[in-house]
Amino acid sequence: MKANQKGSNKAKEILDLIGYEDISDISMEDLMCGFDIIYKEEELNNSDGKIIRGSFRTLIKVNKSIISKQRKRFVAAHELGHHFLHEILELHSDNTNTLNWFNVEKQAQRGLQEYEANDFASELLMPEIVFRDFIKNKSFGPHLIKDISTRFRTSLTSVIFRMLTLDIAPIFVVFISNGKVHYWRKSNDLKVWIPDITKLPPPEDSVAMEYLEADYDFIYSGVEKAQLISKSTWFKINDWEDDIDFYEYCIPTKQYKTIISLIWEA
Repeated sequence: MKANQKGSNKAKEILDLIGYEDISDISMEDLMCGFDIIYKEEELNNSDGKIIRGSFRTLIKVNKSIISKQRKRFVAAHELGHHFLHEILELHSDNTNTLNWFNVEKQAQRGLQEYEANDFASELLMPEIVFRDFIKNKSFGPHLIKDISTRFRTSLTSVIFRMLTLDIAPIFVVFISNGKVHYWRKSNDLKVWIPDITKLPPPEDSVAMEYLEADYDFIYSGVEKAQLISKSTWFKINDWEDDIDFYEYCIPTKQYKTIISLIWEA
């Protein structure tokens, strides 16, 4: 089945319309002003972003309490996606559930709208051609994800999912919420056998479990962010296979009690 590309296709139209192949140097406020959209950052209760469509103008709000500037930018781009893609939305709020790429259950409750808005934001902030050119010949790891986030001024989570959807690196990604695996996805090039892990705690010998036991506090930094693990930690192996080394890198978020775990071959 062909993936829904309505969001990314619309973002490409917008980039072509404004004559930019990359908007990293443009503020979201300036971008929206060009489309006669009002942009504000203010305190929002139980919401990260909000779109209010009036009779003549659209108002987009982003929660000023969001600490990460990159996440604010992604939230704003997500709401802009709703503006261009979903005309029937007159008043709509988004929070960590609908904005999270990996919370497929919450996104399913909203139909395709949240996926399309995320897809729009990803292409708008990380245009595929520019994205692929930036990472060309660069080795995969935490440093690359951070470099991409800095280069394109967007969140780490959006970078990870962008790499998955473009199938750029052979990686396995697990989303853990409240101590249980809620979602996983792997790139096509990663040939592994994945056991039934959904709705179960992460493996005892995984780095993700270390972060759970540390109550989502950061344990590793620098080059130690990518920890060596055995292939059998997350994957099933045959008797004739060697239990080779893999890396695991985790991004914990104490506020939401979530962990994103990336696993790839060493």
